[in-house]
Amino acid sequence: MNGTSTINPVDGTILGRFPFDSEAALEEKLELAHEAFLQWREESVERRCERLKKLGSVFRKNLEPMAQMVSREMGKPIRQSRAEVEKCASLCDWVSINAPAFLADEEIDFKTARVQVCYRPLGPVFTVMPWNFPFWQVMRAAASLLAGGNPVVLKHASQVLGCAHMLTEAFREAGFEPGLFTHVHVDHKLSEKIISDRRIVGVTVTGSTGAGRKISALAGASLKKSVLELGGSDAFIVLKDCDIDFVAGEAVTARFQNTGQVCIAAKRFIIEEAIFDSFREAFVEKVKRLSIGDPLLETSDLGPMARHDLRDELRLQVEKSIALGAKLIFGGTKNERQDLKPGSFFMPTVLSEVSPKMVSFNEEMFGPVASLVRAKDHDHAMELANQSAFGLCGSIWCGPNSMETALELTKRFEVGGAFINKIPFTDPAFPVGGVKESGFGRELSGLGLREFMNVQTVWRG
Repeated sequence: MNGTSTINPVDGTILGRFPFDSEAALEEKLELAHEAFLQWREESVERRCERLKKLGSVFRKNLEPMAQMVSREMGKPIRQSRAEVEKCASLCDWVSINAPAFLADEEIDFKTARVQVCYRPLGPVFTVMPWNFPFWQVMRAAASLLAGGNPVVLKHASQVLGCAHMLTEAFREAGFEPGLFTHVHVDHKLSEKIISDRRIVGVTVTGSTGAGRKISALAGASLKKSVLELGGSDAFIVLKDCDIDFVAGEAVTARFQNTGQVCIAAKRFIIEEAIFDSFREAFVEKVKRLSIGDPLLETSDLGPMARHDLRDELRLQVEKSIALGAKLIFGGTKNERQDLKPGSFFMPTVLSEVSPKMVSFNEEMFGPVASLVRAKDHDHAMELANQSAFGLCGSIWCGPNSMETALELTKRFEVGGAFINKIPFTDPAFPVGGVKESGFGRELSGLGLREFMNVQTVWRG
């Protein structure tokens, strides 16, 4: 078949078969997106937001079937899948309320002339999205784009094409005209054609650093703006005066939610020497209590990884780290369960004595593996945290007596989001994005609403 299939990562069964779009079909979709833009840009922000408000209602109405699709296609535990769909609905609510103010014309007092800064839509934007949050990642780009007057042309990950279909139907049900939200299923050659097409004004990508490099190079060659949210190896810094039991519990959630397949998940746990052993003991005990199994079961904390090849790559990263001196404390291959063999399951794993020379320190471990790193003191901890090619998010955990120290450390933290005593998360009210090899540009908040707008100066003498 000239296309792809979606596969259930629990047992390898085929869920659906999806043919690629032909060049003729792609041309029709791109022209429809362009024509929709010419009409949509004439609508007021308020009218656009009315449609987004309706879309939020559609998400809530279809919450259970949408959540079931996420769990079946990429293995997310069902409770987390439901939370993802509800978060999309809340995003629609937030944008519909706040976009009119963020995109309103601004007056500048300039001598005797009247000067305005106006936010004008640019046109259709190509969005390339991953499988790990198949609704949320799409919506956090699409809601801002559509509120600003820019149609969305989505290329979704081949693992979650059932989710892509449900998104298309949700936009239709909410009353969005054809062309305002368009899903294309194309190979790499036609993806390049989309980026260079005159009707596409920009590209936004959430994915690996390698994919981001290639796509941003293509966008740059056509002088088109791009926003990249790429990989991360987020540091979870633990200072010696923290509440060890509480922070260890938060650390387990920070690492193992969505089976460890989160860009902004904690991956490197950098702990002050004075409490390293105590923290490790508390952390491992809590990891042992995690339930791994069928993601459709309410009791499952972890499901399978999204694909067999991703599981096998993670296993190789663990083996390479152990060969370089990392200590396997729990999980890995020694705790594999025979009843999970048909699927792409990987047992929650803890590596200790991880150092900067190891794979698990330097590469993104996109799965349920935690790397524990010793630090001499808080300054050394920050040095280790920044000793990474990535700079997406990170967190610092401390007691009340070292809050000022933690605040000072954020000034040196080379990340897009620094959280104190909180697991990094995304919310419509504040921006998300990275530095270094984690990308550039921002999504969400007023900054995300304005990323793909023509900021136009209007002078009236």
